[in-house]
Parts: sequence; C-alpha cells; structure tokens
Amino acid sequence: MQPGTEDHNGVPVLRVNNLKDGRILKVDVLKVSPEIEARYKRSRLRGGEVLLSLVGSLGECAVVPSALSGWNVARAVGVIPPKPGVDPKWIVFCLRSLTVQHFISNWATTTVQATFNLRDLARLPIPLPPKGEREMVTHILGSLDDKIELNRRMNETLEAMARAIFKSWFVDFDPVRAKATGRQPFGMDAETSALFPNSFEDSRIGKVPKGWKVANLGEVAENPRRVTSPSDVSPSTPYVGLEHMPRKSIALATWGRSDEVTSGKSAFLEGEILFGKLRPYFHKVGVAPLDGVCSTDIVVVKPKSAEWYGLVLGHLSSKEFVDYADAVSTGTKMPRTSWHDMARYEICVPDQRFAETFGSFVKTCVTKIRQNIHESQTLASIRDALLPKLISGEIRVKASE
Repeated sequence: MQPGTEDHNGVPVLRVNNLKDGRILKVDVLKVSPEIEARYKRSRLRGGEVLLSLVGSLGECAVVPSALSGWNVARAVGVIPPKPGVDPKWIVFCLRSLTVQHFISNWATTTVQATFNLRDLARLPIPLPPKGEREMVTHILGSLDDKIELNRRMNETLEAMARAIFKSWFVDFDPVRAKATGRQPFGMDAETSALFPNSFEDSRIGKVPKGWKVANLGEVAENPRRVTSPSDVSPSTPYVGLEHMPRKSIALATWGRSDEVTSGKSAFLEGEILFGKLRPYFHKVGVAPLDGVCSTDIVVVKPKSAEWYGLVLGHLSSKEFVDYADAVSTGTKMPRTSWHDMARYEICVPDQRFAETFGSFVKTCVTKIRQNIHESQTLASIRDALLPKLISGEIRVKASE
C-alpha cells in the first residue's frame, strides 16, 4: 500500500516502526481512508500471517494476531501467509535466526537505504524438520517469549497504576474534592486519607489543596551534569540513545553499548529519569534500569531528595509536561528543549510526609519494573542462544522432555 494522507477514522496500516523484537506495536499506527485501502486488498490482513520489515530496519518480524484482521500494511512490510500445516511462529523463529538474518543483510541493496526485495524473500532458506520436532521447538522458544511478554504486560500494568494515582492525587485532586464534600476518598485507607486536606485555596496556577505550595520543578529536581568523552568510557558500558526509548512508557527494556557511538555522552545512574529533549513531542521519558551513559539529546534528571521521586517522575512523564516541553522548545526542524526551561515548569507540591507516601509507592512499582526488565533480558539471551541450536537440530528435544 502507498498510504497517502492520514485519515484518523480510517483503516490502520502497519509500518516498519510497528515491528519490534517479534511483536507488533500498536503505537503510532497510521490510518488511511477506506477508499485508498480498498485498492490494496491483496495485502489486507486476515490474521496468522507473518510480517517482515523490508526497508530500513531489516529483518523485524512478527505473527499477525486475529484481532488485527482487516488491517493493511505499507510497502516496506512483506506479508507471508504460511502454507497449511506450518505454524507461523516457526517461520518467525527461523527468520530471527542468525543464519537467515545473515542472508537478509547480505542480499539487501543499500543504494539509498537498506532494502530487501520480495523475490529474495521467497528464496530464503527455512529449515523444515518433521512437524513434531517443529512443535516442540516452537513450544520451548514460545514459552520463553510468553514469559517475556508477561513481564512486559506486568510493567504496563504497574506503570498504568502509578500514572492513574498520580493524576488522581496531583492533577485532579480527587481525594481533596471528596473530603471537601464530606465523602471518604474512594479506595483509600483512613491513614492515607488523613494526609489530604479537605479544602482548596487560590494560587497563581489556580485552585490547589490547602497548605500545598506552588513551586518550579527545579526546586525539587536537578540535572546532574556528568558529560563524558568516549575515551573515558569503557566500550562495554550500557548506552541509551533516543532510538532505545519507547514512546509513552517509562520502561527502558533495551540499550546498546557505548562503543556504538563516538560523540560525547552523559552518565546516569540506575533509577534516574531520562527525558528525550530532541523533539520532545515524541514523549520519550524513562527510568534508567542500570548505570550507563546516554546521548546528549537526553536530559538526566533526579530528585533533590528521595521523597520527591514519585512527584518528579509523575510530572516528567505526564502529557501535560511533555506538551509544555514541546511548547518551549527551540528550533524548527529539530526542536529541542533544555533543563533550564524544564526546571521552570510550575507544579503543586504537598508536604514532605505526603510526598514520602507517594514516593514509596512509586519506587516499589519502578523496582518491580526494573526486575522484570532484567529477567526478560536474561530470558532473551537464553532464547537467542537456544534458537540456532534447536532450529538446526544441534540440540534435539524428545517428546518426553
């Protein structure tokens, strides 16, 4: 399909950016008018096909779930309908193997950008052992992928809980509104409820809970400037670039190595907050899962004291703050914000005891998110080590095992 103009009420179209690590990401999905989509019925999805990226980031692949039946794909994505009796997951595991990825890389043309032709896709070598062996290998590798996916969904749930509570307490002030009308805040014990005032007062940013103050973000958070040169960093040091940061998620599940880039970098510590300052409207904000270095297009932020952690993370990762950072950015084609402007953002600050209560809850969520990320990294390493050995038959699995 050649999508043309976007139609927000139209048919979803998957592009290369929607394929990542064996999954289909339903974020930033393009939509086109039904009239345009109707011209490309041949590539309309039914569910069960395998998708493969053919341009740019080559070799990303995933199985289409039945829920995406009726969606379509852009020209840069190849659609592979498996023949009867061949599990699409088997094809995906084969395509992700080092051997097949090597063929894809070597056969690609790179005149303008890396491109893999459909005619070459059809001649990729795919091993096809007996069905029973394929099923056992798929079960083993699929079990690892299922656990990785479960960890990802757990992280989504933890983040959604933290976001919902932050919005209720610090943006909508729901508990204060409830107490102001003589009601008990919903789903809250008496001890936590007692931390909230029962009325509002005027401030320069509007009505705020009585006794809370209005402050700039820079009063409770800081930007530790730890700029480092490539020669000062070990090549194996974890590196986070904007390309590693997902949109609208604080869970940073992937990273590279510092030897992948030669420019200056900023050092960060585990748990610190990373904010993508280049084109901030992409909403790339995450929590560092380990110590490392990052691109200088990322601002490292940490609270000035531990009790402000939840408040700082909640604001930095909120839509309201991202919209503010975008509005104060400078530059037309490549807008950037700065810590100087970020620090001026006005927030409503509760007393220290209240901040500690919320901060403790957020730290518990963030700690579990980091644990899930590291467990998934280990599982992925095991899967990637087993993948070529199982597919090639170097390791044989009996039904009883």
